[in-house]
Amino acid sequence: MPILECNQLSKSYGKVPALDGVSFAIEPGRIVGLLGPNGSGKTTLIKLANGLLTPSSGEILIDGRTPGRETHAMVSYLPERTAIPTWMSAGQLMDFYEDFYPDFRRQAAEEMLHHLNIQPKQRIKQMSKGTREKVQLIMVMSRAARLYLLDEPIGGVDPATRDYILSTIISNYNPDAAVVISTHLIADVEKVLDEVVFIDRGHLVLQSSVDQIREEKGMSVDALFREVFKC
Repeated sequence: MPILECNQLSKSYGKVPALDGVSFAIEPGRIVGLLGPNGSGKTTLIKLANGLLTPSSGEILIDGRTPGRETHAMVSYLPERTAIPTWMSAGQLMDFYEDFYPDFRRQAAEEMLHHLNIQPKQRIKQMSKGTREKVQLIMVMSRAARLYLLDEPIGGVDPATRDYILSTIISNYNPDAAVVISTHLIADVEKVLDEVVFIDRGHLVLQSSVDQIREEKGMSVDALFREVFKC
C-alpha cells in the first residue's frame, strides 16, 4: 500500500487554485523530491498531507487513511519556517518531543546534537538561524515515523550545512518509511533522491524515478527541471 496517495486532489484559496486534480502515489522506502518553481503548490500539498488544510475536492491518504489524529502519529513534519519554542534549551526540546511522540528516538537526537557541538543546556534563542534549522531537522528525523514531510529543509543554509542535513536525512530515516523533500534547490538534493514529482501551477507534470530520467533522457534531474520549467 502507498504511504502517500493523492487522487484528483484539488485545493483552492477562494477562486485561486493551488492544486488542480493531482494524482500520484509514493511507496514506502523511497526518498522523493517534490519539485517545482515557487508558487507551484508544493507547500499546499505538504500541509494537506499533514492535515493542516483540507482538500477542496479529491482525496489525500496517508497509509490508506484521511489525514487526522491517526496519521499525525505516523507523520513527521518539518515546516518551511523554524517553529520550535526559542525559550527552550535543546535538552528541554528533546524532553518535549519525548513526551509528545512515542516514536521519538532520544539517543539518535543526542548523538546528532553532540556531532554538531550543540550543548543540551544551550537555549534555542542563543543559536544562529542555521543552527536552529539543524536542531529542528534533528528533532524531526529522530522520530521513527512512516512519512517524513520536509518543506525546504536546505533553503536558507550554507553548502556545508546542506551536506550535513542531507546525510542526516539519509542515515536517520526508517527504511520502511518514505521521505518527501520539497525544494527548488534541485542540484543539492538530487544525489539523495530515488524519484521525483514535478508540479507546476497546481498540476502534476511528471513522476519518475531518478534512474529512469538519467537512462531515458540522458540528463540529470536538475537539467530536466531547467528544461521543463524554463521561462
